[in-house]
Order: sequence, then structure tokens, then C-alpha cells
Amino acid sequence: MRIRGVLFDAGGVLTRPVGGRWNPRYDFETIVLAHHPGLRPELFAPAFAVGQRVLDAGPGTVERARYHRAILAALGIERPSAALLWELEAPAAGPVIEAYPDVRPALEQLRERGIGMSVVSDNWAGLEAVFAGLGIAGFFAGFVISEVLGCRKPDPRMYAEGSRLLALEPAQCLFVDDDPVLVAAARDLGYRGVTLDRGAAVTGDGVVTGLAQVVRLVVHDRSPF
Repeated sequence: MRIRGVLFDAGGVLTRPVGGRWNPRYDFETIVLAHHPGLRPELFAPAFAVGQRVLDAGPGTVERARYHRAILAALGIERPSAALLWELEAPAAGPVIEAYPDVRPALEQLRERGIGMSVVSDNWAGLEAVFAGLGIAGFFAGFVISEVLGCRKPDPRMYAEGSRLLALEPAQCLFVDDDPVLVAAARDLGYRGVTLDRGAAVTGDGVVTGLAQVVRLVVHDRSPF
């Protein structure tokens, strides 16, 4: 079967974080220190590690508020004020993520060729609005978000929903992710798959370094299984 659709991961494939860090977002320390100016800066890194363990612990994506509370507790803030929690949950003053420079050209080329596209991301609800702010949401038939679906990749339901949004069979879809384990899981389910490693020195063995290569794979139908 020819490739008729592409399932994209979001972070590391289509977008990157402003400030160089995914979680928590770049203004976390500034907000917390405004409420608790006596906190020592060196406490944040180990507290972030605690938060990451909370994110990694369950089969689904935990609520953002629970994640923030775990970090705050590790900082010694057991009873955070409602104002602090609200600020951490509120939209940031500026962009939190940005699209890689090669994203729009690649999406435009795929759309011109009639290729359907969806986003399959381990993320919190609201990603579609973020993509709308970046001006790229309209390229996608839909978004599969782990917090909404209640599971994370490599749960088969994540992939299945991505191809369902395109009304395609797995064998008709290419899955693109920056995690080779998740790409391997997609292949096991019958999808074609490539790992996008933007920092790789060389390509090959199912690894690409940019979206232009993904477009070429789709156009020439040479993606690996």
C-alpha cells in the first residue's frame, strides 16, 4: 500500500521549547520565586527531577496541576497558594514552544500531494490551540493527546486514533517520532515508521534528520517498516 497519511509526534519533531526546556515551562522559577523569594535556586533541579518521575510513573499523562504540586512539594511548598497555582496554570506571557523552520514547508508539500496528517502526542490538553497560535493547526485532521485519551505511547490506542482520524489503515500511514522505541512499537502494529533525530550526524536504518527527508520518503514511498 502506498503512504497516504503521516502521524507526527509533536515535541522534537514539529516543535521545540522556548528556553530549551519542555517541563516545567521556562517561567516556572520566576513565578515561584515571586511568591517564595527565599527559595534557593539550587533546589529547583532536584525538584524538577521529582516532577519528571511523576510524569513517567503512570500509563497516562498526569494532570498538569498534579505535576506542579509535586514539584512545589519537593521545594518544600506543601500548601501552595491559589494565586501561585493559578499563575503556573495560566497561559505564559510569551510563546512556550515554536515550530522548527522546516515544519511549514514540509507540511505544505505533503498537503499539496493529498497526504493526510494527524498529531499523536504525549501531552496535556490544549496542544491544538498552541498549534493554532503557531499557524499550523490547520494542516492536521486532528490531534491525539495522551491526557485526553487516557494513555500514552506506546499504547496501541494512541496510534490507532491517529490513523482513524485519517480514515486510513496502519499500513497506509507513516509514523514519525523522535523516540526510536515508539517508532518500533508503531512498526509492530503495522505502521511504517521513521525516527527523526535532528542531532544525528548521519542518516540510515530508519533515521532521518529533518522533515524534508520525510517528504521525500512519502513522495517516493520508500519508508521502512
